[in-house]
Amino acid sequence: MARLGSRGAAAEALAVVANPEAAALSGLDSLESGVVRSHPWRAGHIWAATWPKLLAIGLVIGLWEIVHLTGWKKYVLPGPGAVFANLWDQMQHAQLWQAIYITMHRAVVGFALSVLIGAVIGALVSRIKPLRAATGSLITALQTMPSIAWFPFAIILFGATTNAIIFVIVLGSAPSVANGLITGVDYIPPLLLRAGKTMGLSRVAMYRHLILPASLPSFVSGLKQAWAFAWRSLMAGELLVIILGQPSIGALLSAAQDQSDMTTAIAIMIVILALGIVVDMLFSKMDAVIRRRRGMADPAA
Repeated sequence: MARLGSRGAAAEALAVVANPEAAALSGLDSLESGVVRSHPWRAGHIWAATWPKLLAIGLVIGLWEIVHLTGWKKYVLPGPGAVFANLWDQMQHAQLWQAIYITMHRAVVGFALSVLIGAVIGALVSRIKPLRAATGSLITALQTMPSIAWFPFAIILFGATTNAIIFVIVLGSAPSVANGLITGVDYIPPLLLRAGKTMGLSRVAMYRHLILPASLPSFVSGLKQAWAFAWRSLMAGELLVIILGQPSIGALLSAAQDQSDMTTAIAIMIVILALGIVVDMLFSKMDAVIRRRRGMADPAA
């Protein structure tokens, strides 16, 4: 009977991981199940998520215009009107869109490799104690190392090519992916691990059905941090490694610097900022979906 009771408790614990949303609606939470949830893409939701960003942009542009009107660095710092006119003019030509495509292609390839390598390393280090004792601090040290310091090594190794940029992106972001997964595994309740062993799950099944789902929130946070490191590494690489025939965003920014064209430089910086905001919104949406499915979000919100 005790054995059957332990198996029942184990099954309930695994059910929480497998279907966290249903588990969240049990008990007192079921009192809120009658709340009608509106569609996340309704106009009200879109406006609620958009207006704070629009307000922040308006404040920055207003402060920028005030500084410009004071005459500070008058012949160097252009006003918002000149910069947005320059940006609109660049958007009418294919060069800017080609540069965005090349830069985003590098970012996606580098980030995908970082996720693959970081997830494998994190999965191994988190469950193999001798490996963690040997390499745990090394992963953190790689995460704190400035990515730009790797470029002399990468250029000597690969030459002034795209491979050098991808190499630095991976070195800069893969440790964040690994640390995110390691942290998520560390915070898994021991009861769930014992439940998985009681149910007779193999090592592979334990990762697939228990460890990875339970560590998903921390893993997503690691992915978001990894993207930030990857994006910074990419921008630094494109400023240092100029490849002929590939007009990346970094190459356009470097050309504006060489010509002392502050208006174009700021316009390109706005493009970089806009791309970063779009990707951050995607990660925020992913995080919100995970929290909602795990019952961590207010159903009435």
